[in-house]
Amino acid sequence: MELNASLSLVRPEIILSFSALALLLLAAWREQAGRAISILAIAALSAAAAFVINFMLNGTNLSAFDGLLINDAFGNFSKILIFLAAAISLMIAPRFLENAGAMRAEYPVLILLSCIGMGVMVSATDLVSLYIGLELQSLSAYVLASFVRSDGRSAEAGLKYFVLGALASGMLLFGASLVYGFAGSTSFAAIGTAMDAEVGLGLIFGIVFILSGLAFKISAAPFHMWTPDVYEGAPTPVTAFFASAPKVAAIALTIRIVLEAFGSQILVWQQIIIAVALMSIIIGAVGAIGQQNLKRLMAYSSIN
Repeated sequence: MELNASLSLVRPEIILSFSALALLLLAAWREQAGRAISILAIAALSAAAAFVINFMLNGTNLSAFDGLLINDAFGNFSKILIFLAAAISLMIAPRFLENAGAMRAEYPVLILLSCIGMGVMVSATDLVSLYIGLELQSLSAYVLASFVRSDGRSAEAGLKYFVLGALASGMLLFGASLVYGFAGSTSFAAIGTAMDAEVGLGLIFGIVFILSGLAFKISAAPFHMWTPDVYEGAPTPVTAFFASAPKVAAIALTIRIVLEAFGSQILVWQQIIIAVALMSIIIGAVGAIGQQNLKRLMAYSSIN
């Protein structure tokens, strides 16, 4: 596909990218313009959502950049949910951050950058684009978790999220390298074709590591250890954002990769999904019984 045609399919991400850069420059000149920049960020999300809705109405189902991304109904619906959650997070943040003395113009910029990463995640059809989107979303989230610098709990939340997030990213990248080595390609379609044959032990390990990294992003047990501390320490609007948009992106990405890349080997990944789901239900229900802190209770509930 020609470059112009590919760029036309990622117009929502392009809008958010240029908007984030422009608002970042504005933030450098007007540090106290947090509310105004938040409004502009919501407008950028609305413009991006308008293009997504247009794609959905036209029934677009095309690949971009030689199969690295796809513009389809599933990804577009996920993007609508992500942009909606991000807009709500921007609406409720100013009053809370002003009361905490931490309202800075960088907050809406980080939200937009995170949304770009999540947009790439839900449209990814290649392990390379998957990882790029995941890291862009994660790096923005690390900063958001520690946004209230005067609060020790927020700084702790950001540090824990960064360390454990780096571990999860390493697991996912190691799994992706194993899958690439044994399948001979990073494309979901090519991996699916390679898995039509007999699956060796190396590919099974690759699937396990990839799904483990994605389970971390979903806060699924037993990879949920970061969630209570980060949810408790992060500012409340950030916690609301973490509990919604990234979860949608991670679940959509997991659905896409297991169906498109690992779909022919259902018995391999099905056991992992079942085990993670059961552990999440049990730990999410039982682990919250002894909690008296509301934020921690909400964090455990989000695992379930």
